[in-house]
Parts: sequence; C-alpha cells; structure tokens
Amino acid sequence: MSISPTIFIIPTGIGCEIGGFAGDALPAAKLLASASGCLITHPNVMNGGSLSERNKDIFYVEGYSLDRFAKGEIGLKSVKQQKIGIIFDSSIEHEILMRHLQAADACVATLGIDVDSYVLTKEPLGIVIESESKGISEGLIENPDTLIEAGERLIEKGITAIAIVAKFPDNTDLIETNSYREGKGVDPIAGVEAVISHLISKFLKVPCAHAPALSPIELNENLDPRAASEEIGYTFLPSVLIGLSNAPDLIELTDNNENITLHPSHIESIVVPSGALGGEGVLACIERGLNIISVKNKNILNLGNHNLNYPKLIEVDNYFEAAGLILALRQGINLKSIKRPLNKVQELNFNK
Repeated sequence: MSISPTIFIIPTGIGCEIGGFAGDALPAAKLLASASGCLITHPNVMNGGSLSERNKDIFYVEGYSLDRFAKGEIGLKSVKQQKIGIIFDSSIEHEILMRHLQAADACVATLGIDVDSYVLTKEPLGIVIESESKGISEGLIENPDTLIEAGERLIEKGITAIAIVAKFPDNTDLIETNSYREGKGVDPIAGVEAVISHLISKFLKVPCAHAPALSPIELNENLDPRAASEEIGYTFLPSVLIGLSNAPDLIELTDNNENITLHPSHIESIVVPSGALGGEGVLACIERGLNIISVKNKNILNLGNHNLNYPKLIEVDNYFEAAGLILALRQGINLKSIKRPLNKVQELNFNK
C-alpha cells in the first residue's frame, strides 16, 4: 500500500480543545501517521514538556518552515540524526540553566541524541507577553538580533538543528496561567514561543523548536490532564531535543531535487481544526487544490468553509474519522461510495 503524505496542523495559541495544551495532540498525530504512512507536523503537536516520541512516519517541522513546505518553497530530506545546538537566553538564572543543561546531558546519555554544544545570547532576549490580545496568545522579542547572532554562532560550528530556551517573565498573569492549567483557557506563552522559533526558521533555515524557561509555580490540585506533562520536571527541553534529533533537513527547491525525500507535490491532504482555516499553510493547500480535512476541535477562531466555499473540504467530527478518510484516500477508494444514500452514475447529455 502506497503512502498518503498528509500535513497535520493545530495552530499555536488559539485554545484548541485537542492540541491546545502540552503535547495532548500527540496521540492524534500517531493515529494520523499510521493511517497516512507519512505525516508532516509541527512542534506544537508533538512537544509535551518532558514527554514526546520519535516516530519514523512523522516529519517534525517548525511552523514557519511547514508553511513554506505547504507553499511549495522547500522540500524535506530525511536524516538519521541532527547535530543539535542550544541557544540559552542570557537572562536565565544559574540554577535554571543548570537544570536545562542536565536535561540535555540526560538526553545524550539515555536517548543517544546528539546534543553537541550551547551558547548564551550576548543580550537578554526580552520576552514580552501580550495580555490584551482578545483571547489569542501573543507576544514579542525585544532583542531579536541577539537570537539570530547566537544561532549563527552555532551554525558556524557545524550545528544542524537548534533548540532555543528563552526566559519568560515571572510576572505572567497567575489567574490566566491557572485557567490554562485547569483546561479552561489559552496557553499564555504559546504565541510568543511561535515568534521565537519562526525567527530562527526564517533567517537561518534550519530545523528548530523552542522550550520556555519558567520558574517553578505552586501545585495546582485541579490540574487538567492535558496540561499535566508540563508539571513533571524542571524543564520542557527534552521534548524539543527528541523532536529535533531526527527532524528533516530543509531543502530549498531548485532544478536539481535529488536530495529531497519529500517534495511538496507529494502531499495529498491537510488536517486542520474547524474554524482555523485562515493560516498560510491551509490557504496554500487550497490554492494547490489539495484535500482539506476539517476536524471539529473547539477553538477561539471562526473561519470555516462558510467563508471559503472550497469544494474539496471535508468536515469530520473527530480525528478517528479523519484517519479513516486518509486511509480511504491512501487505498484509492471513492469517498462517495462509503456514504449513504449512494447516487447512481449520471448520464452526460450532449444537449447541455
């Protein structure tokens, strides 16, 4: 049975019921990867704090680069192992830095990941979380140039993938944070996390992902299980290192594409939450005429097919149905043949 390469997107910071927390979309990703044989997804789906998995059928691609792949600008090349470097925000306190370095050493010793070296930024990154954003997680970096400079230093030394650890403000709204921890709100730091990784992807064009450095907070006995993986360690770095360990190389498309494992033209479908159809990757797939599988996954957006009227969009109730659709497409089964009522074959009239 041939594979059916599929993109799986759950946008960061929009409060999705599945995928809006700490790696809670990973089971859905594993299901879709099994159905498709080849799934391309991003760190927001795969990273679960200290928990994650390597899966030979899943390509781990940062969101900005994933959009470029969907647009047909880059291809992906499978690798056995990336040589990972870590950028640490210079404002991280010594004890928290040591905890992260010990986690990196553990990933080398226990998982065999190639974490080669790290660098401290010359200046603090200056992370700012936007609190007046109408429910969407947003933020900015006051010193983006120092982040790029640190990444360039790692690449000069032969690093092929970059993990970033930024210091996040200790004065983050505790009510908002606890609302998220209890499964009632949007991850307050997710939006600015995306900004950080997008910068590295855009300017340095290497696989990357971000893990926030946060000071420990008090126990919350009303914790939602979807947020629990963020409570079991000092750092979220392990999931990033696991994902980057064999993330694909990003290959600019040229006339000679012999080194590419997965070309954008191979993609058949994209799976995305209902209401979240306005992202660059989704719109690029629509422009290219691909199948859009829209899954009911409650979030704060409301851009659906009533706005786009796209004929190749299929709405389903859950990721089980999405996996079934992908299997049918993979087997070359006419989707209409499974639905009821079943229409008769139509005659074409020369007079019309």
